[in-house]
Amino acid sequence: MFKCDHKFIATSVAALVLGSTPVFASSAKKNALDGGMTYSRDRGMYSVYNINEQDTKGMNHGRTPTANELKAWDTDIMPDGTGLPEGKGSVEEGDEIYEEQCGVCHGDFGAGGVGYPTLSGGSMDSLTNQRTAPGMDAPKRTIGTYWPQASTLIWYIRDAMPYAHPKSLSNDEIYALTAYLLAANEIKVDGKEMDDDFVLSKDNFSKIKMPNEDGFYPNINGKDGVENVRKFFKDGKNYGAVGKRCMKNCKDDNATVMRIGIEMKDVNPAYSTVRDLVPVDNSNAHPGKAGYEANCAVCHATDKMGAPALGSKSDWDKVMEKGTTKVMMNAINGVGSMPPKGGNSDLTEWQMQMIVDYMISNSK
Repeated sequence: MFKCDHKFIATSVAALVLGSTPVFASSAKKNALDGGMTYSRDRGMYSVYNINEQDTKGMNHGRTPTANELKAWDTDIMPDGTGLPEGKGSVEEGDEIYEEQCGVCHGDFGAGGVGYPTLSGGSMDSLTNQRTAPGMDAPKRTIGTYWPQASTLIWYIRDAMPYAHPKSLSNDEIYALTAYLLAANEIKVDGKEMDDDFVLSKDNFSKIKMPNEDGFYPNINGKDGVENVRKFFKDGKNYGAVGKRCMKNCKDDNATVMRIGIEMKDVNPAYSTVRDLVPVDNSNAHPGKAGYEANCAVCHATDKMGAPALGSKSDWDKVMEKGTTKVMMNAINGVGSMPPKGGNSDLTEWQMQMIVDYMISNSK
């Protein structure tokens, strides 16, 4: 014997007749972290979405990792100093490393480069800037004004920098670069500013005090982290929300439409809605130039990134010893620290050949 669900049968029959998929309304609760709704899972549905109810019994989820495997994987550098490597480096040493490895992208003293983050300067006061009108300054989010923990800086440098050949720095170089960037942002260690002779190490790293250490909320750490998030999103003023959420029939019939009182028409040049780009004469440009500038210049503009520099005859003479065909294939398939097609998989092989030809022809 089994219990007959007449509602299920009736709905399914109707669906077959009408050619539609039966949808079952899930019960909803307003208990999501951001104040939104969560729904119950009912007959393979979550709200109007299908879910997989396949039996997972007997599935192989792998084996328990060994202690050494966990140790190799767990390489985070945490705010409390957990994971800091052994080593040391001075601000002066970091200055030299920065000029050699980082300045080409991030600019002198971390002041910013084309397309790469500004690492120094700005002020914490700018973090409250709201770009609600033309000409208003945006927040200046740099290491000194925005980052709450110095551990993020040394961790990122260790795992991701320099661009194009990450993990190539020694522990001493990592500490030196971190020290230099902190000094460039006038960060204090144990209440004292860092001069050129200051040496940063594992022993004094915990004494770094970042200006914006307490500038982030809600506090997501500890046993009250989830509830702190709930309380934060409960009040829309905390994140700039105005009014109540609305998903349908949201039109405010009482809203006032503001119209221009005195319109300025006598302007020179006249107003225009045309958005055409200024025409550029590329008739004489090498077909690989644009692709080089968009995809390859960051590494090949100078020799600071370890790649053969555009315009360096000695660099490219050495590269061309491999032969043109081999050089072309390396550019397409990747070689050493350079990813295939310079990291842009959308480039065609013909475009890559034009880019390489442009670099070769401009390095003789």
